[in-house]
Amino acid sequence: MASIMDELLTKSPKSFVEGTIVTGKILQVREREVLVDIGYKSEGVISKNEFDEPDKVKVGDEVLVLLERFENDEGCVVLSKEKADQRQNWERIVKIHEEGGIIEGKVRSVVKGGLIVNIGCDAFLPGSQIDIVPPKNLNQFVGQPMQIRIVKLNDDRKNVVVSRREILEEERSRKRAELFNTISKGSNVKGLVKNITDFGAFVDLDGLDGLLHITDMSWNRINHPSEMLKVGDEVDVIILDVDREKERVSLGLKQKTENPWEKIAERMPVGTKVKGTVTNLLPYGAFVQIESGIEGLIHISELSWTKRIARPSDVLKVGQEVDAVVLNVNPDEQKVSLGVRQLESNPWDEVHLRFPVGRTVKGIVRNLTAYGAFVELEDGIDGMIHVSDMSWTRKINHPSDMLKKGDEVEAQVLEIDKVNQRISLGLKQLTEDPWKTIETRFKIGDMLTGKITKLASFGAFVQLQDDIDGLVHISQISEERVEKVKDVLKAGQEVTARIIKVDRMERRIGLSIKAANYSPEQLEAERAAFDTIKPGEDLVTMGSAFDKLDEEYRPGQK
Repeated sequence: MASIMDELLTKSPKSFVEGTIVTGKILQVREREVLVDIGYKSEGVISKNEFDEPDKVKVGDEVLVLLERFENDEGCVVLSKEKADQRQNWERIVKIHEEGGIIEGKVRSVVKGGLIVNIGCDAFLPGSQIDIVPPKNLNQFVGQPMQIRIVKLNDDRKNVVVSRREILEEERSRKRAELFNTISKGSNVKGLVKNITDFGAFVDLDGLDGLLHITDMSWNRINHPSEMLKVGDEVDVIILDVDREKERVSLGLKQKTENPWEKIAERMPVGTKVKGTVTNLLPYGAFVQIESGIEGLIHISELSWTKRIARPSDVLKVGQEVDAVVLNVNPDEQKVSLGVRQLESNPWDEVHLRFPVGRTVKGIVRNLTAYGAFVELEDGIDGMIHVSDMSWTRKINHPSDMLKKGDEVEAQVLEIDKVNQRISLGLKQLTEDPWKTIETRFKIGDMLTGKITKLASFGAFVQLQDDIDGLVHISQISEERVEKVKDVLKAGQEVTARIIKVDRMERRIGLSIKAANYSPEQLEAERAAFDTIKPGEDLVTMGSAFDKLDEEYRPGQK
C-alpha cells in the first residue's frame, strides 16, 4: 500500500507545471486520436491532425507536448503537440532573428501587399521584398519553398515580417564582386536579358548587369533592340569593356561573328553591280541591304538622271529588291554609296546632239523663279530662260511679265553645261536686236509722236516703235521750270518730242518736248547743254535718269 502511495506522490502535480513542454510516450494509436503518457496520474489524448505525418505515428514513439491543464472534465490531462511545436518553433525563430540568420519557408497564399509564408508560423513577406525587381504575378510563388530572412518580430502578437530580397541582394553583391575579379575584356559570358530600352538591353550576368548597346547587337541595321531580344532570353556575349570604378560592363553580341566590313573594298570595288533589298526610306535617300550586315545608301540624287524625284518613297518601297552600282566604299565609317541611275547611260552625255547651241527648240514652261523660267524640252531635260534673255528692249523684273506656267514657248539654245546639267535658253535671240540698227531708225533731230507710258520724279517715258522707250527728262519738258512732272504730263497722254540723244551702247534714247519747235542751231545748243549736265546738280543727267529707270520702272508698262 505504501509503495502505491509513493508512486502517486512521485507523479503528483507538483512535479509538473502547466504551460510547460514535457516528453510523452505514445501508448495507443486510435482512428482519430493518439493516447499519450507523460508520467502523470492520467494520460492525455491528442488529435492525429496535430501530427505532421499522422500515418507514421506508432506506439512507443516519444513526442514533445505542451501540458495545458492537469485534467479536463473527464479527468484526463490536456496535452497539445501542435502548441508545443509552435512554442518551440517561435523560440527557434527568435533565436534565428537575433543571430541574423536565414530560414526556409513555404509560400502559403497571396494577400494584399505580399505573401504569407509558413516558417513554422505564418510570416508576412511584403511584395517589395520578394525580389530585387518586384514581380507582377505573385501567384507564381504559391506552394514554392524559399530562403528568407526575418527582419521584424512582435513577440506579443507573434507577428513576423520576412524578406527574400535582402538575401538575393547579398548574393548578387557577392557574385558581382567575384565576377569583377574574374572577367576581363574579350571574355565570353552568358547572361539573361533583364530589361530592354530604346538604346539597348541590360543583361544579368549572374549578379552583375552589363549593357548590350543597340549598335553592338548586330552588323545589320535594327531600329529597336526588341527586334532581336526579349526579356528572359539567354544570350552569349563578349565583354567589350570593364569599368571597375563605376562597376559598368559593356557587352557585344555582333562581335561573336566576323565583321562583314573587313575587306569590303576588295569584295565590292567601285563600279560593281550589286543587288539588295530596301530596308529604310528617308527624305534624302534609301538604305539597301546588299549583304548580311552591309547596307548602302542610294542618295535621292542618284536615283535618276532626269526625273525630278521629290522623295525616294515615290519610286521605291521597303522590301523591294533593287539593282545598283557601287559608287564609293568607306570601311572606316562603314558606308557604301550606291547609285541606280548609273545602270543606264546618262542622257546629258549626248544632250548637245539633240539640242545643239543655236538651234530653236520648243518646250513647256514648267516653273517660274525670280530669275527666270524653266522650260521642259523633253522628259527630265529642262532649259532655263534667264530674265535678261527675254527681251531686247524691256527690263524684265520677273519672268511672269512675259510667261506663265504651262505656256508653250520657242527659244534658242544659248549654252550647254553637261557637268552641272544645265541648258541656257533665250527668247530675245529669236529676233534681231533692234538696238543694232537703232541709229538708222532714230536720228538726232527727228520728230516723234508717242504715248507716255510712265511718269517718274525725273521725267516721263514715251513708247516708240518696236517696244522701245525714250526718256523726256524733266528739264526737257518745258521752257519754264517744272517742279513736278505729274503737274504737266499724264500717263497715256500723246506727246510730240524731238530726239536729242541716241546711245546704242547704253540702249538709251533722250527726247525733248520743249525742243520740238527748235531750229537746228537751237537744237544743237540744247543737246550740248544737255550733255554738260553733271551728277549732283539740280537736274540729274540722262544717264542717271536711265539708272533710276532700272530701279523704278518696267519699260513697256502701261
